[in-house]
Amino acid sequence: MHKEDKGQIIESLVEKINSYPHLYITDASGLNAENTSALRRLCFEKGIKLVVAKNTLLKKAFERAGGNYEDLYGVLKTPTAVMFSEEASTPAKLIKEFRKKKRLERPALKAAYVEESVYVGAEMLDALVAIKSKNELIGDVVALLQSPAKNVLSALQSGKHILAGLVKTLQDKE
Repeated sequence: MHKEDKGQIIESLVEKINSYPHLYITDASGLNAENTSALRRLCFEKGIKLVVAKNTLLKKAFERAGGNYEDLYGVLKTPTAVMFSEEASTPAKLIKEFRKKKRLERPALKAAYVEESVYVGAEMLDALVAIKSKNELIGDVVALLQSPAKNVLSALQSGKHILAGLVKTLQDKE
């Protein structure tokens, strides 16, 4: 590979690193053509950009991207595929779903850079699946804020029926 080609690949990787807030470094080696195609199709459907990259070029891209990616350098050893995503947990869910559906051990999670935190190791997959998106967290906060108001309204509504029943009973007695 020529030096110019390597430079273009590095710049392309830097652009993706800077444009996507979350990335997963995986090992997809050992997948046959059919499974690789299925993985790529599934990534496309979920809005995930899947890129296979040489470890040395990926490391140079991390260095040029300017973020805090030093903790990821240690996993850049075996063949690497990088999943870039807008949603934090979508790639983790995809990996888990794909492995279960195909009954495979690949793709294997090597590391992830999610919400400006680094997760290293395949055992972190379950923790990454559980991460909620920004919209889910906002929904949870709104639900928590609405809960006391709903309780007050509910109490007032039930009180209305009790008062109406009491007034009716008093009227009937007279």
